[in-house]
Amino acid sequence: MANQSIDLITKALEHSAKLVEEKVDAQLSKLNEMDEDDMERLKEKRLEALKKAQKQKQEWLSKGHGEYREISSEKDFFSEVKDSKNVVCHFYKNSTFRCKILDKHLAILAKKHVETKFIKLNVEKAPFLTERLRIKVIPTLALLLDGKTKDYVVGFSDLGNTDEFSTEMLEWRLGCADVINYSGNLMEPPTMTQRSGTKFTKVEKKTIRGGGYDSDSDSEDD
Repeated sequence: MANQSIDLITKALEHSAKLVEEKVDAQLSKLNEMDEDDMERLKEKRLEALKKAQKQKQEWLSKGHGEYREISSEKDFFSEVKDSKNVVCHFYKNSTFRCKILDKHLAILAKKHVETKFIKLNVEKAPFLTERLRIKVIPTLALLLDGKTKDYVVGFSDLGNTDEFSTEMLEWRLGCADVINYSGNLMEPPTMTQRSGTKFTKVEKKTIRGGGYDSDSDSEDD
């Protein structure tokens, strides 16, 4: 009799345990399904965001972003600026050595920051524009947002006043003007290693088509 009671209790416990196990399995299965749904929704959102970003990138590339280009005239300047939200324009002169230094860094940044258009314009071909923008020092970068000039980088004074500034330093300076999407710390410029023999600005007066320009370079070819 006692054995029968024990058997009944054992079977009841096993049955109860089985029911609990089945219930737990069902809940775990439901949770797993919910997790998969959540992951699927996140995956879909991520895919949608990637498609949108790719579409935006293609639109920028079609407008001449992604490369550092020279434009030939003042007329081109206005059409280029009108066509893009963020524009960096390098006003240069062939005989100014520091313009060549900027060219190197701008070519790198143009590929990195596709959201911004990087162009250059010879001041000798743009007397009206350089006067209108009050550009007196070569090189000068005009930083434009929504077709309006927001800021200027005049010479190398904002870049450590040295020919040996890094691309990161120029990137930081452009980020401060909000003309590129900068991911670093805007409150602190990149660390610059001061080298011996660093060259600093020597301003020489140059004349271009009757207009006075300061050439922010330590060497001139003419």
